[in-house]
Amino acid sequence: MSLKIGIVGLPNVGKSTIFNALTKTKSAQAANYPFCTIDPNVGIVQVPDHRLDELAKVSNSSKIIPAVIEFVDIAGLVKGASEGEGLGNKFLAHIRECSAIAHVIRAFDDSNVIHVHGNIDPKFDKEIIESELILADIQTVENRLAKGEKDAKSGDRDKKSYVELLKKILDGLKQEKIANEMDLSEEEKKMIRDLHLLTMKPHLYILNVHEKDIATIDKQSYAEALGVKNIDKIIPISAAVEEELGGFTEDEAKEYLEELGIQETGLNSLIKVAYKTLGLITYFTSGPMETRAWTIHDGDLAPQAAGVIHTDFEKGFIKAEVFNWEDFVNAGGESKAKERGMMRLEGKEYTVKDGDVMHFKFSP
Repeated sequence: MSLKIGIVGLPNVGKSTIFNALTKTKSAQAANYPFCTIDPNVGIVQVPDHRLDELAKVSNSSKIIPAVIEFVDIAGLVKGASEGEGLGNKFLAHIRECSAIAHVIRAFDDSNVIHVHGNIDPKFDKEIIESELILADIQTVENRLAKGEKDAKSGDRDKKSYVELLKKILDGLKQEKIANEMDLSEEEKKMIRDLHLLTMKPHLYILNVHEKDIATIDKQSYAEALGVKNIDKIIPISAAVEEELGGFTEDEAKEYLEELGIQETGLNSLIKVAYKTLGLITYFTSGPMETRAWTIHDGDLAPQAAGVIHTDFEKGFIKAEVFNWEDFVNAGGESKAKERGMMRLEGKEYTVKDGDVMHFKFSP
């Protein structure tokens, strides 16, 4: 499955610099003026997972294929974007294609870097971004409501229910509530899925902090100041640190992180939070040809997991050979794990677990 995260933020908050650092590229033009990023820049990042190397070693795999995340650096947003200001409509269109939205919020002071509103105010920056997304969603819902009310004149009960749901969401948006924080049932969420509301997407918050503050940042204080209920969605990242890490070997990076007093890179922190927020897990296939990581939703059944490899696997699913990844490694590979009785045969109702090693049987 494709995982795409849109990196957004006001001009000059360090968004493109962070994109360059995270993706270890220089494709996004980092300049000290608004709208230096006009078309979205895309970076593909491998998801770090030590289990891949261990599985590949015992399987003598010819190649390793990790899971990936696609980061999209989207042009800076300004007040009035929902009405076409700045690069408004283009900006909003690119966000609709993303799985989640990562707000880059400036939490550093530097007189050499212009702030689009003249002063550093993370809460104000967050509110501008969210208000523009809300205004865009209001337009979407109002347009659909006009059509829905015409359709509901037929007296159809389902169409009337749909209109009431749209009114409920519109009322919430006008009260400056984002859709993913509204009290909506799973059924109601399914009913509005085709609207692709921007504020229904999961939101993460990247605090672009100074290098000297990265180890001591008070996430709780920022969460309270920003009005973010889940502290885990606050991800402090120093663009300067991430840029330096891009040129280091693995051992050098580890030593540098220890010197700074932090446990992992900003990229790894962001990936972990993204997976958790989106409810994603990883399973593996492993053999002589390749060891590969596959991303699925937590709760997916075996046929759905098979379908990520190929739709034919899901349609013709018969059963799955399943190993715990640690059993697979400790035994010394597939054949030895089977000899020790570590393999399970699972059917269509099996819920795949993070770290499962799976081989599928299917009928063409």
